Amino acid sequence: MEHSEQADAASHQEALSDSAVRPAVLFLGTSLTAGMGVGVQLAYPALIQQNIDSAALPFRVVNAGESGGTSAGGVRRVDWLLRQPVAVLVLELGANDGLRGQDVDSLRINLQVIIDRTLAKYPEAEVVIAGMEAPPNLGRIYTEAFRQVFVDIAWSNDAALIPFLLEGVAGVPDLNQSDGIHPTAEGQRLMADNVWRVLEPLLADISQRVAVADPSI
Repeated sequence: MEHSEQADAASHQEALSDSAVRPAVLFLGTSLTAGMGVGVQLAYPALIQQNIDSAALPFRVVNAGESGGTSAGGVRRVDWLLRQPVAVLVLELGANDGLRGQDVDSLRINLQVIIDRTLAKYPEAEVVIAGMEAPPNLGRIYTEAFRQVFVDIAWSNDAALIPFLLEGVAGVPDLNQSDGIHPTAEGQRLMADNVWRVLEPLLADISQRVAVADPSI
């Protein structure tokens, strides 16, 4: 079993015991989500869980970040991850596609496949798209097309959009590790803020809808 499959299996088993109580917010992403260099406990999904708990919202975070993960890899992984009930899919894929200069149309197709499979299994699930930027050395045409993929995917699926996950972090030396790519713990905290601004009202709305549908909750 590959490392990513082991991680997915562990996340799945851990989630099963809690799945009947709190619906999942599934973060399907790259090393940015996995917390490369700082550890999963300091990665932004863990910080989002802290915010969820502080707000007394009935959700649990599932971190399905994978170092080196691409949109094509997300397609391969999503069916396994969907074995647990998902209330919200936060889709953070594309950064590695952009670093490798991969075809933007393939990125668009892969993201849509992941969303389609999620909604086919959980039609009531909400989707959040984490926007990314491609390296400027790839040229203006590519970087603009890359950026637009996330906007278009969010619009066509009526999904919430985080305009740029690394807003305020990318390109700031003190907020990134020595590789200049992966955020420090402080950078992860700023990423969590970027996500929470979009995610909090969505979770509050879902919680309210559930409470109205089932007043006993």
